[in-house]
Amino acid sequence: MSLPEQFYLGTSSWTAPSWRGPFYPEDLPGPEWIRHYANHFRSVEVDATWYRAPSARTVDGWLERTPDDFVFSAKAPQTITHEKLMVDCVGELEGFLTSMRRLGPKLGVILLQFPYFRKDKIPHLPAFMERLEPFLPLLPTDIRFALEVRNKTWLQPPLFEALRSHGVALAWVDHPWMPTAREYARRRGAMTADFLYVRWLGDRYGIEEITKDWDRLVLDRVQETELWAEVLSEFNHRANRIFAYYNNHYAGCGYQSAALFEQAWDRVAARPRVP
Repeated sequence: MSLPEQFYLGTSSWTAPSWRGPFYPEDLPGPEWIRHYANHFRSVEVDATWYRAPSARTVDGWLERTPDDFVFSAKAPQTITHEKLMVDCVGELEGFLTSMRRLGPKLGVILLQFPYFRKDKIPHLPAFMERLEPFLPLLPTDIRFALEVRNKTWLQPPLFEALRSHGVALAWVDHPWMPTAREYARRRGAMTADFLYVRWLGDRYGIEEITKDWDRLVLDRVQETELWAEVLSEFNHRANRIFAYYNNHYAGCGYQSAALFEQAWDRVAARPRVP
């Protein structure tokens, strides 16, 4: 068995130096890593774009080194989500999207990743909505967008309804502060677009007390992985596409976590269906 055609599974970035050897051949030049990666996965979430918008040359390199059915998702630059917090950022947004449009049909989703907001920054959901509601109409409708918040109490109807009205997906995030897979599935209105966007992040600070080398799994996430496979299999027919990415911090090695998910998916798919 294998993942369905509309399921795009990958990792958050492909450039971890510690993947040289266990995943990438020792003598493979860095620019060729994405070509090798694309032999194993159909999609990747680009982390580097959070730091700065990529150049046209960089994007063209991704385009040339990947097969026609490969898909790139990418984080929006931090100037939009962290520094300007969606205010007076039209130039940054348009410049970034101009670069990313070069991918054509290989462009998957643009992720608007927001941090956890303390009360002295943005005190509550209404204050966040004051920024979000004028920003959402600026997003072009021919590109998929997902939005991630890490304030669990903000996962409420006003946020869901605003995202749904613009076709923006609420990112479902596996993180210590956020709901479980089953809690997302049961939360009415948490699927806000015709596609799903899932991120397995884990406890960044906790795992870095164990390791800072991302070449092997150091945490047992079998139970969580099985649950996510169950939930996403249930939503497989409700979403026209599922984009899902494993961070190294989730269990120690993103590509190995993704491989475990595929195994869990096959086990779930092989179960007898209850009438």
